Amino acid sequence: MDDDARPALPPGRYDRPAGPLRRRLLWVLAAVGAVLALAIGGWYAWGVFHDPVQWQDVGFHVDDDRSIQVTFDVIKAPGATVTCRVHALSHSFGEVGVTDVQVGPASTRTQRLTVTVATSELAVTGTVDRCSAAP
Repeated sequence: MDDDARPALPPGRYDRPAGPLRRRLLWVLAAVGAVLALAIGGWYAWGVFHDPVQWQDVGFHVDDDRSIQVTFDVIKAPGATVTCRVHALSHSFGEVGVTDVQVGPASTRTQRLTVTVATSELAVTGTVDRCSAAP
């Protein structure tokens, strides 16, 4: 059906049809939105992959109400030394133990460590809070 054969719309019931200026504005806004989305995505990716230290929790084992073992991987430059803060949490997510671990140079980028964290009460999970380059 061509445009001339369409029945007229009831007045005031629908928005007026988009004119060429409105269509152009919508395309410009869509392009600006796409550029912003790419810029934000690129900035995020650069931050993630440019970070000199990364870590990944592997698991934990509750020894008793006084300690927990936490296993994690540290990804860093082979010659770098980093410090990781490992903490133990109670069932209400309160911190019941914390320890700092220094991870020294190694022959590979990834090192797996298991550390024991002393706790003040029963911990139900252990995790790495953060890792950063050692001063």
